[in-house]
Amino acid sequence: MRSGWDAVATRIARSVAFAMAVFHLWVGFFGVPDALVLRPAHLGFALVLAFLGLSDKPTGASGWRRAADLLFAFVAIAGSAYPLLSRDYIYNRFIYVDPLRPADWLAGIALVAVLREATRRAVGPALPLTALAFLAYALLVARADPAVLLEQLYLSTEGIYGIPVSVSATYVVLFVLFGALVERTGTGRLFTDLALAVAGHSAGGPAKVACITSALFGTVSGSAVANVMTTGTFTIPLMRRLGYRAGFAGAVEAVASTGGQLMPPVMGAAAFIMAEFLGVSYLRVTIWALLPALLYYLALFATIHFESRRAGLSGLAREQLPSAVQALRDWGHLALPLAVVVALLLGGFSAAFAALGGTAAVVPAALLRATSRSQVTLARMADALIAGARNTVSVALACGCAGIVIGVITLTGLGLTFTSLVVALARDSLLIALVLTMVAGIVLGMGMPTSPAYIMQVALLVPALVKLGVMPAAAHLFALYFAVLSAITPPVALAVYAANGLSGGKLWETGMLALKLGLAGFIVPFMFVFAPALLLEGSWKDILLSSTVAIAMVIVLAAALAGWAWGPLTLGQRLTLAIAAVVLTVPKPLAYLAGLALVLLAAVPDLRRRRAG
Repeated sequence: MRSGWDAVATRIARSVAFAMAVFHLWVGFFGVPDALVLRPAHLGFALVLAFLGLSDKPTGASGWRRAADLLFAFVAIAGSAYPLLSRDYIYNRFIYVDPLRPADWLAGIALVAVLREATRRAVGPALPLTALAFLAYALLVARADPAVLLEQLYLSTEGIYGIPVSVSATYVVLFVLFGALVERTGTGRLFTDLALAVAGHSAGGPAKVACITSALFGTVSGSAVANVMTTGTFTIPLMRRLGYRAGFAGAVEAVASTGGQLMPPVMGAAAFIMAEFLGVSYLRVTIWALLPALLYYLALFATIHFESRRAGLSGLAREQLPSAVQALRDWGHLALPLAVVVALLLGGFSAAFAALGGTAAVVPAALLRATSRSQVTLARMADALIAGARNTVSVALACGCAGIVIGVITLTGLGLTFTSLVVALARDSLLIALVLTMVAGIVLGMGMPTSPAYIMQVALLVPALVKLGVMPAAAHLFALYFAVLSAITPPVALAVYAANGLSGGKLWETGMLALKLGLAGFIVPFMFVFAPALLLEGSWKDILLSSTVAIAMVIVLAAALAGWAWGPLTLGQRLTLAIAAVVLTVPKPLAYLAGLALVLLAAVPDLRRRRAG
């Protein structure tokens, strides 16, 4: 009986997922319908999939559990369909003035209830509990009228169907579908072979391959856990075979994969939300994010190199490595869809149109060569669309549940109160405000996905940073960084958990090593807040100077962390280089000179020893 339930639920779920993918591609090609059509439909698909199953693996659920799931799915359909079918009524009524109909109460309360339960299943308990806490605040502390609160959350585009769900429905889903199609045609092979050809022979070659491959794959996935489970299945065993500790191998992959959400041209879902909040194009966000992302990966690459030199870990023999020329000859055509996305973004087209253009190019590109032609079958493409739709579910539900929080904050004015509190706690000190935001971002990100963690910071903390003089783009990117970096911050570090499952290392050891390898990622955001030139804003002279100093900082910090630079470093040299790295983060010419002097001071003992030798 159980297997029968599972088989039926699987067939229904696959059909719903395929319909969801086709619906969004149709909307993308033929135009975005009314907000109260697209957003409820998008969230409705996600809700149904959350209750019917997010994978094809049998759950072994009892008949009663399956019956309950079907009931939840039915309620989700009804609650999502109500705004769509009642558009004329909703648009013609006076919001907050006209009384609610019994059907409004019934559909609204049902939708909020099933949204919380679906989010708990797909994302975890933290975000639904947070939404519940905000609802309690609105009703019990702010004394909001229940009818007004329900209108805000359900019968307007200022709550559940607000900006986060809009971004998920118009941008995120299309890029996730694009990434799923690209991955199924074999693009991962291109990235892996190129990374092996470029870095496989050098010290720490396999770990550097993980760094490069995850950065490349991050340009199409935008998900830390997805990166780990895709590239890590190859890179982690390779590192283990060549002598890397299980914890170190897992940490390298976790840190490298986490950076994928920060790496243009296709960043994580939160980047699209950021563009919407700031009222700029997605291309503008990728320009701001480019140099900080490169610094993140440069720091990881340098740390891997120094750690490998210190541990005496060599790379692979050249005869074991693929040829870069051969890789490009066999698989280079698979980069064409990504090139189409970049070209369309640079051409000024919307992110949604760029995603559609890239999606339309996937199959023709794969058919160009025999090496990838076999990957193009109707079954594989259908599976890719189904997988892409399922991968969107957690983002859509998180955005919907975050909409509850945003709706409460907007209705009660809690955002202004919180901003004033942060400013008062910081006592007009920007550094203290930044540290508070960093801690909040990491804590929020530990319990929920990047997008809602970022959204909550935008509502509660980013206005305080802007009030203290931070450039809005820098404030938003700062919040985004720490929501992302929570994936490698113990005790709750989802990317570390995923990597540890592949490496078999000790969880705490892997987490602390990931924190060490990604430490530069915690410093770079402070640098671009105080030096906006790192966001490619300002004169070329300022951009060049700030970039050079930032590159020097991450390399010096990597050497201090690894205990190796021009050779093994003593404790005193490591401390001196660590201090130099901190000094170099201060955007002042005197600080730059002081940092350089400290680096030279750390090198003096070895220079003397070499002269004496």
